[in-house]
Formats: sequence, C-alpha cells, structure tokens
Amino acid sequence: MAANDLEEEFDYEADLEDLPDHPPTAQVIGDPSVIVNDLHVTYHVVGSRTRASAPTNDNLLKKILRKGRSLTGGHTEVKAIRGVSFTAHHGESIGLIGTNGSGKSTLLKAIAGLLAPSQGEIYVSGIPSLLGVSAVLMKELTGERNVMIGGLALGLSRKEVDERFDEIVDFSGLGDAVYLPMKTYSAGMGARLRFAISTAATPDVLMIDEALATGDAGFRERSRQRIDEIRGEAGTVFVVAHSTASIRAMCTRVIWLDQGQIVMDGDPETVTNEYRKHVKELTVRREEIRAARRASSA
Repeated sequence: MAANDLEEEFDYEADLEDLPDHPPTAQVIGDPSVIVNDLHVTYHVVGSRTRASAPTNDNLLKKILRKGRSLTGGHTEVKAIRGVSFTAHHGESIGLIGTNGSGKSTLLKAIAGLLAPSQGEIYVSGIPSLLGVSAVLMKELTGERNVMIGGLALGLSRKEVDERFDEIVDFSGLGDAVYLPMKTYSAGMGARLRFAISTAATPDVLMIDEALATGDAGFRERSRQRIDEIRGEAGTVFVVAHSTASIRAMCTRVIWLDQGQIVMDGDPETVTNEYRKHVKELTVRREEIRAARRASSA
C-alpha cells in the first residue's frame, strides 16, 4: 500500500478520556432481532478519474479549468462491506467501531433498508430507525415544529407529541432555543434534538450514527440511560461513536470493522482495548511516514 493511501485511511476515533465507572445495565437477551448473513455492499462509480494534461499554449482560464482531475469513460467498484455476518438480539446494544471508510455507516444504512445488498441477506424483526448527525433537518422551521414533524413521522399522534414535548426539550437541553429556527442551531444542538425526537417513541431497532459525539457529559449520561430503557423494552440499539469510552458505557457488545470486514466481535472491554492498540500503531506509522517525507524534502 502506498504511503498516500495509508495516510488517507487513518482516523482517530479512539480517545483517551477516562472510562465511565458504570457499565450498561444488564438486560435479558431475547430472540434474534437482526440477522446479517454474508452481506456484501458494493458501490459502482461511473467514470474513472485521471489527471488531465493541459496544452502549454492554453490561456490562464483554460489551465484553471483543466487543473485537477477529469472524468473519462469507465467505472469503478468500491466494496464497502465484504462478507459480514452476525446476529443481534432483543435487549442488546451493539457498538460499531473502526477507522473512516471501514463500513460502519454503510452497514447501518443496509440494515435500515436504505441500501440494497449486492450479495447476502438481512433479516430485521420490527421496524428499524436510523438516526445520523448528517441527516438533513428542516432548518427554516423552529425546533418546536421539527419536534412535531419528527414525532408524527415516528407514528405518534399530535396529542402524544404534545404530551411528550416538554420531555423531549428537557432531554435535548435546548431550553427556549427550541422556539428558534433550526438554522440558528450549532451541529451539537441539532444532533441532541434529533436524538431526543428519535427516542421519543421506542423503536424496535434504533441505529445511532455518531450522534452522541456532539453532546456534553450530561447529555451522554441521559443518552446512556435512554438506551438502557430501550433495551429494557426489548429493543436493539446499534451505536457508532468516535469515543470508545462512550461505546463501553452504552454497549453490551462491540463489533470492530476494518475495510468492510469484521475484525472482532465480542465484549466491549476486550474489543475496544484491541482497537486502541491498533489506532496507536497506525499513529506511529503515520508519524514515521511524515518524518520520512520531511527528510526526503530537506
């Protein structure tokens, strides 16, 4: 693997914060809720990219337009998920960890039914709900209006949304800001409100894609308690988070993905410890690459 390719794959999702003193509350593990069997997800990119060479007699505008890369005929396959198999049960909270491009978000989208498998099968008991920080909010509307729209989308009645409105706002920690347009919110404020809305009703399978990384310690503790409640009502939770400390506090099981394949699947302490070692090794290798580049350019 080339040095440039290696550097692009690096991602520092493991943190060094103190681990919480309390593990997730023990729950009775029930019947299978999600079965993933030999799952493959392949993206097809039409058009390959090659460097364009500009004629020396081009004017400045043409050189600017030609600079960089241009599309040519052809197509490229990107294998995001490669032969993943596992079974999740009612009452489990499963953390997904791995560097950028390892396939975590792709796996959640496939379970949610947003991506069709290229090969293999996915079986889900109940209705899955995917929550992601990057999801598009209705920014022109107030947080209050988004609470109503989100609640209705979850299948709650207007009366039920009204009854839970104060609870949702308290959970998000927005206070009076809920009456302001969403476009005035920071990314963290929007993520907290989205989590509060998505968990207002108990989903069968809840998938959280990096939403917890934006909250403070108080919000993470409330989120942990809410995840325990969902599990206690026989729900299944999948969590993708940058913080391995949050993963260990909220999850009863961890799956480590790398290049679309499962590296480890087991108890949170064992898997996150091995993942931390892996990230530290990548960090050392990256520093070695940088040092070599500096030496060669000197």
